[in-house]
Amino acid sequence: MALLKQLALGAGLAALLSTAAQAELTGKVIGFSQIGSESGWRAAETSVTKSEAEKRGVELKFADAQQKQENQIKAIRGFIAQGVDAILVAPVVSTGWDEVLTEAQEAGIPVVLLDRGIDASQDLYLTSVASDQVKEGRVAGEWLVSAVGGKPCNVVELQGTVGSSPAINRKQGFEEGIAGAANITLTRSQTGDFTRAKGKEVMEGFLKAEGGGASICAVYAHNDDMAVGAIQAIKDAGLKPGSDILVVSIDAVPDIFAAMVAGEANATVELTPNMAGPAFDALDAYLNDGTVPEKFIITESKLYTPADNPQGEYDSRKGLGY
Repeated sequence: MALLKQLALGAGLAALLSTAAQAELTGKVIGFSQIGSESGWRAAETSVTKSEAEKRGVELKFADAQQKQENQIKAIRGFIAQGVDAILVAPVVSTGWDEVLTEAQEAGIPVVLLDRGIDASQDLYLTSVASDQVKEGRVAGEWLVSAVGGKPCNVVELQGTVGSSPAINRKQGFEEGIAGAANITLTRSQTGDFTRAKGKEVMEGFLKAEGGGASICAVYAHNDDMAVGAIQAIKDAGLKPGSDILVVSIDAVPDIFAAMVAGEANATVELTPNMAGPAFDALDAYLNDGTVPEKFIITESKLYTPADNPQGEYDSRKGLGY
């Protein structure tokens, strides 16, 4: 069975959700260990996953880890004890999974990773559905190089959760994207833990450390929620986000498009929240006829700027659970 191809959000995702394959997972029980609800994107992923499960007749057992790995491990062990047919996991961090995934494997329960990778044997999970996180960062960095031209540009970075694969990979990709531009310097980098409040707090610290922000050319945030927090901090400092300080981030959630409409954000790289569609397709094939999917199912990473109808993008995303 062909794996569901990822389409861009907007009109594309609405069509995708209405036409996804339905039948063969009916009656299956699948556990879903979600990281938490630290961002608008995370809430949308949860909403889309629940919608996909309902449409396919799946009984979805949902567990919110509140951004703690120990809660995820406990939830996975609970799913194993209940004898679920499969487990979806969006891992909080990349390490520390071998023991619990071995337990799932010994119980004959396939595990699918959603939107984040782990440092463990690939034999311990069926497949991973995620974006190319290094590419996301690289696209953001390449956009900045193009946007500033040859002008000197000091960049501050808001990192995601320490030890998480998106934080590691999006940082690597961004540094690759700006590597050939001697005029761009990454001057400060600190975790904002993927949250809006922490992003604002850290950006306030950056602004104070950089003479009120006069020496900052741009902020790169590993997700849009931190970027929105940074935008508020920039405004509070009496500067104009989007012009005095460029703002580039990752996720493509509605609020970043609202910021574009207001002239306060410059670019975002899309991370589709529909990881569940390809995951359920892979499980459908595996559970029903033994087809082993590709080990890594990669979703699209698309750049959006104010030239891409941000008001329309905002409107199209608002109904997706963000």
